[in-house]
Amino acid sequence: MAKHIPLELIEKLPKTDLHVHLDGSLRLTTILDLAEKQKVELPARDEDRLRAAMNLGQNCGSLVEYLKAFDVTLRVMQTADALTRIAYELAEDAAKENVRYMEVRYAPMLHTRRGLALTTVVEAVLEGLRAAQEKYGIESNVIICGIRNVSPETSLEMAELAVAYKGRGVVGFDLAGAEYDHPAKHHKKSFQLVRDNNINVTIHAGEAYGPESIAQAIHVCGAHRIGHGCRLRENGDLLHYVNDHRIALECCPSSNVQTGAIRDLPSHPIKLYKNLGLRVTVNTDNRLVTDTSVSRELWLCHKEMGFTLADLKQVIVSGFKSAFLPFHVKQQYLRKVSEELRAFTEDALPSIPSPQSQSQLV
Repeated sequence: MAKHIPLELIEKLPKTDLHVHLDGSLRLTTILDLAEKQKVELPARDEDRLRAAMNLGQNCGSLVEYLKAFDVTLRVMQTADALTRIAYELAEDAAKENVRYMEVRYAPMLHTRRGLALTTVVEAVLEGLRAAQEKYGIESNVIICGIRNVSPETSLEMAELAVAYKGRGVVGFDLAGAEYDHPAKHHKKSFQLVRDNNINVTIHAGEAYGPESIAQAIHVCGAHRIGHGCRLRENGDLLHYVNDHRIALECCPSSNVQTGAIRDLPSHPIKLYKNLGLRVTVNTDNRLVTDTSVSRELWLCHKEMGFTLADLKQVIVSGFKSAFLPFHVKQQYLRKVSEELRAFTEDALPSIPSPQSQSQLV
């Protein structure tokens, strides 16, 4: 008899979300509310039509198509108050499904259309995250992003911002945006600057381009983690290097299907990676655009890819191990979380008959 893990149980497990974009994780109701207050035009004025216009949770066929939803979200993310509210609500939503630690990423340069200073953008987001931490206990830090398809000079400005806010809520630097035809090596100066200042690096790679993109992220830009990494399986030698060096993969299964990086959930390489010993983590990518939560992503790993409760626990622990936190802080998290996870056992799960035993019942 296979064991069925209900979504409600996964929601009770302590978790991380290490790969979540602020501008892809708003509440739909908040977009509508802010648009009305700010007199901003939207493709639609009610939830159902706006959901359809933004392709929320729908397969888009490509990363470029998927990113079009951000044209809408960014319209209402140009004031300090809006950024504080959105950051607070993201942390609140995550806390409600027992996410204990979260790293929120975004590119401050995308929030300056109405004249906000870059420092104001960073501080507004940190204010929202800290307020949620006070109320709900969820710890959140920030990863600042450069954008692949924007000039390397602008990425360098984002890297300088990350350096300025190191130790003040910013724990990493990332390169996001359209991957194909926009190699990370063009932004090498940005990565040199952040690494010279001992700042953690994660890079979107191997999602819309092959394993060469992952190799460049690691060997040219010094990535400590890889965002997505779906196509790592195409290069066995590189896969073993990533495994040997414990370079964590920030997997976002539903998002990968939505962008066309993966055909469907059962063919996602995350199970293969985990079985080979790679350090895999499960994340949302964009709570709104992908219409998901960390609990749902873990539940889909169980439902569509056969992850057992033990597998899910291992992935959760990998999330805490891979956090951009000081080692002694991670140790504290790991001790506490491991103890909590021990309380959840296979014995408490309901059994579901296998297809063979079901046929015998007929």
